[in-house]
Amino acid sequence: MAAARWYHRDISQVVAEELLGKAGRDGSFLVRDSESVKGAYALCLLFQRHVYTYRILPDEEGLLSVQTIQGIQAKCFRTLPELIGAYQHPNNGLVTPLLHAVPRPRPEEDSDGEDARGWGHTVPCPGAVPSSRSPIPQQLHQRLQEQLHSSPASDFMGFMAEYLTHHVQDLEALCHGHPQLRHLSTALATACRALHSEIDFTLAGLETLARVFDPPVSPRSPAREQGFLSSDPDLELLLSKISTVNHLLSSLEKKVLKSLQETVTRHNLALPSVAMSPLPAARPLAVQNFEVKVGKSQRAGLVVDVESGTVTVTKRGSGSPEEVIPQDKILQLIKYQSVQSKVRLVCARENQKSLSRDFIFPNARKREAFCQLLQLMRIQHSNLDEPEIISVYVGTWNMGSTPPPRSLASWLTSRGLGRTQDETTACIPHDLYVIGTQENSLGDREWVEFLCASLKSLMAIDYRVVALQCLWSIKIVVLVKPEHQRRISHVHTSSVKTGIANTLGNKGAVGVSFLFNGTSFGFVNCHLASGSEKTHRRNQNYSDILHSLALGDKRLGGFDLTLRFTHLFWFGDLNYRLDMDVQDILTHIVKKEFQALLAVDQLNLEREKNKVFLRFSEGDISFPPTYRYERGTRDTYVWQKSKPTGMRINVPSWCDRILWKSHPETHVVCNSYGCTDDIVTSDHSPVFATFEVGVTSQFVPKEAPGSGPEALACIEWESIEVILKTSSRSKCYIEFHSYCLEDVQRSGENTFQNCDIPGFLKLGWSSKHLPVLNPILPDLEYLGDQHLLLSIKGVESCESYGECCLALRSAIGSAAQQFETFLFHRGEETGSVRGWMRVRVPRGRSGTRERLYEWISFEEEDAEPAAEPPACPKPAPQRLRSRPRSLPEPATGYTNPAYFIFEGVPNAWLPAPGEAPRQRGESPAEGQRCRSPAGARVPLSSQEEPWCGRPRCAPLSPSPGHPLSPPRAGHHKRPKSAVLTRDALGLGDCSLYAATHLSQVSPQGRGDRQELPPRQTQHGLEPPPRPHREAPRPLGKRGALGALDLEAQPAPPADPQPARM
Repeated sequence: MAAARWYHRDISQVVAEELLGKAGRDGSFLVRDSESVKGAYALCLLFQRHVYTYRILPDEEGLLSVQTIQGIQAKCFRTLPELIGAYQHPNNGLVTPLLHAVPRPRPEEDSDGEDARGWGHTVPCPGAVPSSRSPIPQQLHQRLQEQLHSSPASDFMGFMAEYLTHHVQDLEALCHGHPQLRHLSTALATACRALHSEIDFTLAGLETLARVFDPPVSPRSPAREQGFLSSDPDLELLLSKISTVNHLLSSLEKKVLKSLQETVTRHNLALPSVAMSPLPAARPLAVQNFEVKVGKSQRAGLVVDVESGTVTVTKRGSGSPEEVIPQDKILQLIKYQSVQSKVRLVCARENQKSLSRDFIFPNARKREAFCQLLQLMRIQHSNLDEPEIISVYVGTWNMGSTPPPRSLASWLTSRGLGRTQDETTACIPHDLYVIGTQENSLGDREWVEFLCASLKSLMAIDYRVVALQCLWSIKIVVLVKPEHQRRISHVHTSSVKTGIANTLGNKGAVGVSFLFNGTSFGFVNCHLASGSEKTHRRNQNYSDILHSLALGDKRLGGFDLTLRFTHLFWFGDLNYRLDMDVQDILTHIVKKEFQALLAVDQLNLEREKNKVFLRFSEGDISFPPTYRYERGTRDTYVWQKSKPTGMRINVPSWCDRILWKSHPETHVVCNSYGCTDDIVTSDHSPVFATFEVGVTSQFVPKEAPGSGPEALACIEWESIEVILKTSSRSKCYIEFHSYCLEDVQRSGENTFQNCDIPGFLKLGWSSKHLPVLNPILPDLEYLGDQHLLLSIKGVESCESYGECCLALRSAIGSAAQQFETFLFHRGEETGSVRGWMRVRVPRGRSGTRERLYEWISFEEEDAEPAAEPPACPKPAPQRLRSRPRSLPEPATGYTNPAYFIFEGVPNAWLPAPGEAPRQRGESPAEGQRCRSPAGARVPLSSQEEPWCGRPRCAPLSPSPGHPLSPPRAGHHKRPKSAVLTRDALGLGDCSLYAATHLSQVSPQGRGDRQELPPRQTQHGLEPPPRPHREAPRPLGKRGALGALDLEAQPAPPADPQPARM
């Protein structure tokens, strides 16, 4: 068997269920790699519209067997094809024989010859013998010809073309047990013949220099490495020479240093002491002046002196200062949301009363600069040992395989087009610089040195290199201020190739992750497939990167990459284009009508469909498309490109993007997002974004451990309800991961299960089956920064159906708080989870303090002046929204309208016929937590019980007196999420089934609903009634081999009695 059409490699279980649903016939099956056990497989089988999954495990001898339930002996097979062949016969313990193999979907071919998953050839099944009668040579020749016109190594390609004609002989030799690829050795030796003379010339010089300092050394002594190419003596000699060059280059510096040290010692020489010049100190910030309006017409000036920590208010035309305000007297800075240029300063006075003054700046940029300077003043004059807020710069640039200009000042200081930095704050150095490039032709060391020198000339700071990761011409560099270097730990780097056959690095991603004190960061720079028509290919690139990039804590390897970090930034040349005629695009650009173009932006459209970047955020785009410019100018787009296959159209597009995703209830603010307009060496413009990010440090409790009776905090659960988009019926459990827990905790099996709605599985856990979690520290200040990661796993497979992240901050208090959020797995939304939880804190550990980033608040225009502040200044209640703005508001419904079918009623938020769906929210708050609209209620069926004894849609109120209660907690907002839809309709397309039921919304309006007849439902969080059990059935039809679907299986059709296993 040359290839297995039923073997799908590492597809996710969601994709497997989609393929089986489209097949639609009982007995349809496929095999994929197991997600929970390395080297194991998962056999997915469709029967009566439900997918049953069996694990295929290898034993110590490498034999494969289907996992069986206890007491049933397993059958072992040498290869996977043998196992599949055996179970194609009836009475083998499966719910139904393997009848119809589901083939891999045929990859779509793109214009550059790159298909969606590889080179177009079939994937060999594990254990299968390759066939010599395959169309590989023709396809490989075709790929080679397509590369010849763009490759400088055309002669080398000619030798390789000759090898491709005869490579089948190597394949046949390999099948007969001869591992030496003789024909490949001959081809490589011929192709590398010219390399011998070049290496001989270089090697002779290095040997001469080495002998000067170390005469006895024989540089040709290193042992020759034996490899699969050792059959050819010329090639073996070449490898030996290369090894020698590598050995000499790596050891020469050490030899020279040792020789010089010996010379100094031998001759008693005294080397003159070289006085190291101190590093230049950071340039002090100049005093900044702002012209403002006070009241309706009076003009004044604000003078900000960051170094001295004062703000001076002066009247226009008067040289004498009106009032000098020290930074410690400024209680709060309040930004108006309705007037983007207005700010309120709340100051303390000697008589314990506060004074509020409103200032109106010329524009919003000036106001932001003023706020940044005051924030910086607050940070510099605080007495904190560790920072609570840092500034992060992220830049991305496709350099177009040309050297950069001499100056990158505009890029590194965020100046140009879009939302840019004001000149008063542009040269304030950031704590972190993360710079990603694509098509970068510079060497790694050369590029890093160039960046460091550029920053030193701009900021007078010698930035330290945290990490450098490269994949061909894709590079990412992370630089940090010297004072923060000790705070960086657990640095990891990784790369993923997504080029031809996912083996070439011309496309792909590089990533870096690390801890900054107690906050985890992840950065991904990618270069996705090009071409307007390759949206699906780009989506697949994103999925491959998400699945394969090895970053972050290894203990969280089973979680979605987007959940492993407190803050994840994803940027690069994403290559998504605009779906509009090029002339219309150019017209909109001239008129600066960017919203019309963003409406047809492929990335925005794919995000709306939940295809990529789920729950990521992106800053507002107010700059023109960054691709494809004429090199040497930014006035002209070149949208026609001549290729050997013909003329190609590259419409102007926002290919270069920066997105981010953060844990809920964390602080991250995008202060700028734009592109340069003076760097013209490439056909792409560099893009930048700057962020204000809250960070945590190692918490030191006020009471030393062991100083008294140890009081424990606890995390308690009243109930949890989960809805999964799956055709499985598996029992599940929940895993709880957190840095505040000593070990991973897990729940019992779900106590309630409902699969009445095709394509959905509803699960419930009561409090008795959920663990009480005890954090390692009980202090409220510590717990307010912690998060829980939940993973819903199948009991039999131990594979995850979905993961989510919950913040503890809003659950702290005596009353249980409701939570609700999405479930993710491998970049896809796989369901929803909601429940009630509380975090109990001991009385003596309830102290907290205001964070630096909570000092700035937001207020509506009609808000009343701030009231008299308490002794410890805190934001005024109700009308003020104190940052972080992602502080959640309690949820009352499911994350996705499709899930409302479980309520037995139509969905009030589904768009009426002919009405456009709502757009996705851009803020992190809307992506992390979901709310219902104010006043909107989903009525319960007349016979349906309230959820957990609580009114299911009653608005929640914050815990009284709780210091971390979210403001405006009674205000609800419906999540801007579209009904789940898929590309193709099939039996497995359960979301379309849900949408069909939900389509009974009255077309007259969003609020008018047609009442459905009440429907008897069993509530998901109550103990289920004792199920009615039929007469015992033979094990063969119950799934004696341990299928994941062990409950509520439909009665099988009558057939001969199967044999017991």
